Amino acid sequence: MGWPEFLIVFACCAGTMLLCRVVPLFLLKGKELPESVSQALGFIPPAAFAALVANDLLTPGMFDAGLWPAAAPLLAAAIVVVVGLKTKSLLWCAITGVAAYALLLMI
Repeated sequence: MGWPEFLIVFACCAGTMLLCRVVPLFLLKGKELPESVSQALGFIPPAAFAALVANDLLTPGMFDAGLWPAAAPLLAAAIVVVVGLKTKSLLWCAITGVAAYALLLMI
């Protein structure tokens, strides 16, 4: 890909980002959204995070190398769920998740 093609792709991406991210902010500035829309928009961050986590936990062919390498992230996630339910702390969940995954990989 040469510079002219790159600049065309870059301009299209920049225009799309501007259109999708900045224009709605200016159009909705100072307006109150309906309660149902506000409630629906509140589900976007948890859904995006769940998609990222699920992508790392469940991959096609994850059990091809055996049960244990594939079960390590799932077991670490289960430990994080228990810690999250007990502490309700994102910090402790992150620390526990990293530590549990590292320890499980050493086994």
